[in-house]
Amino acid sequence: MAAPKRDSRSDLRDGGGAVPLDGEAPQGIKTTLFTHGQLIPSLGDAKLRRPMVMEVIEKKFEYLRKEKTLNIHGTLFLGATTSFCGTMANSIFRKGLKVKYDALKTYASLATLPFLSTIVTYKLFVTDALCSGNLSKESCALRSSLVSMICGILYPSALAFSKNGRLAVKYNTVPLPPRGRVILHWLLLCQTEMKAIGIALIFQTTFGVINGVQHYEIYQGTLKKRVYED
Repeated sequence: MAAPKRDSRSDLRDGGGAVPLDGEAPQGIKTTLFTHGQLIPSLGDAKLRRPMVMEVIEKKFEYLRKEKTLNIHGTLFLGATTSFCGTMANSIFRKGLKVKYDALKTYASLATLPFLSTIVTYKLFVTDALCSGNLSKESCALRSSLVSMICGILYPSALAFSKNGRLAVKYNTVPLPPRGRVILHWLLLCQTEMKAIGIALIFQTTFGVINGVQHYEIYQGTLKKRVYED
């Protein structure tokens, strides 16, 4: 007569092992909470931490969005002033050189080129250097004023002079300079226009200093808010 077979479950019970019933996990797996000396967070803790992490991330993005918006507003306003100075310089040189041709072409180039050059130059020499932490308040104001002066006055004035000077020579609206006195001839011819541009130079440089100081204060205020929230 064959011997009765013992139930495998009874063998496991006798050996002290845990039997999985109705899809339950073994007790050994349930009690294993340490991996390399660190406690594995439970599912409930993960659900509680997730809203907190999302809230912190949203606050970070909000601060970055505010900082970027304020910086863009200041840079765009600086670019708008340089664009206005470009159109003003074009108008002054057209009247001084008695040019009445290609008005739309000269005004379009004198309005767009200084604006774009200001945006790019300000980002490279002021915004990027400030975000890297390599600028003091005085250096930021100095760089901003130089960008405003060069891209807002010197570059538009040189561009307006070259464009309208070529048109004046082409259409013979002003007498041609004598040999050996080209630079002196053009300086004497445009001395009134240069005085008017000098007033705009003072205004543009002052606005560049104010914009640089304001940009630095905005950046430092944003950093303090981040440290306080962290």
